[in-house]
Amino acid sequence: MELRQGDQVMVVSGKDKGKESRIALVIPKKGKIIVEGVATARRHTKPAGQIMQGGIVDKDMPINASNVMIMCPSCGPTRIGHKIDADGHKRRICTKCGGDL
Repeated sequence: MELRQGDQVMVVSGKDKGKESRIALVIPKKGKIIVEGVATARRHTKPAGQIMQGGIVDKDMPINASNVMIMCPSCGPTRIGHKIDADGHKRRICTKCGGDL
């Protein structure tokens, strides 16, 4: 999976289409990601002891990684390309402008 935690992404399909936010968590085995403020569900939680209070909590749910595009700082949503440096390191680049992601 080419997406990493902390990447700025834009949702391209689903009920939250058009929203931009950061990736909070990546689940590579399932091919899913959790994006901050996207695909929120209301969960009813039980109080756990006297410290934690119960109630209704908004929780971000995982979405498929194919439903987002990474945001390039200069040209907007784009696909991810790869380039190998002179010192042998693989870098992620923007396919539109060729800049680093």
